[in-house]
Amino acid sequence: MSLLSNLNHRHQSHSLSTNSQLIAEIKDGQLDALQPHLLTAASQSGGRGQHGRSWQSPEGNIYLSLYLPMTQSITGLFSLIVGFELAMMPVIQQLNTQRVAQNKNIIGVKWANDLGFYDTRDESYQNGEVNELTTNETANNKLLFNKLAGILIEPIWQHGKLIGCVIGVGINVLATPTLTQATLEGMSYRAISLADLWEDKSANQAQGLALPELYGEVAQALINAYTRFEQMRDTPSRVDEFLQLFAQVDALAGKRLQVHRQIQEVEETLSGVASGISPHGCLQLRLDDATLTALFTGRIDVLGNSV
Repeated sequence: MSLLSNLNHRHQSHSLSTNSQLIAEIKDGQLDALQPHLLTAASQSGGRGQHGRSWQSPEGNIYLSLYLPMTQSITGLFSLIVGFELAMMPVIQQLNTQRVAQNKNIIGVKWANDLGFYDTRDESYQNGEVNELTTNETANNKLLFNKLAGILIEPIWQHGKLIGCVIGVGINVLATPTLTQATLEGMSYRAISLADLWEDKSANQAQGLALPELYGEVAQALINAYTRFEQMRDTPSRVDEFLQLFAQVDALAGKRLQVHRQIQEVEETLSGVASGISPHGCLQLRLDDATLTALFTGRIDVLGNSV
């Protein structure tokens, strides 16, 4: 049997949200919570991202959710492991080989759960009209994040016990959403697609990508992430090994950041240089006074590379 069959794969022409649908089907008993379940859709009308943001879901892209039975507590590190394994997908590695040859930033993982890369000051993608986010952030002298994919991990609890989690992945393949302030999809970034990044636009390789094949690549990456996460539980030394691997795809590494966060009723702005990931999955920021602090949450603006 194929990987997709082993994961009880179903494909629909449309879903409100593949994550929401899977969660509901597990909770109400339509699906066996002891088995994995993979749901893909050609489009979504209520796609969700982090912090209640929407995820535009036109046809031509990947909208995929995988339910896995899981009783181990999910940490912030799990999302980074998922991001790392997605960055190792053959299609991403092929593009990164091309980008390295062009002396461009590779597609990596932005803490905590996005795939893409930051612009160099002279790099720009012209995919129609420049949206208002691009204009505003460029005017503020911030580096824009070019977002290719997003990850949404949601645990499922029943009777006070964790029974599993749904891992949602959205990847822009052929369609590039146009983002505005009104979409509530985030700040300091713009959307890109695989089709935007191929070197030979006249014979666009992305047009030849079969979404079912990509479903297989993504599903395998998620299984790899789960396996790696389980191995870390059994062998703590593997955490350090992973952090060394993650450093190779860390999109924030060495960049000067301005971080806005709120702790209870207190809002604060921190400035410093991104200095890797903690063993618990927190972003480490080297502040201007040389203090190293770990961030659990916050809005990140990238001001440039560290001098």
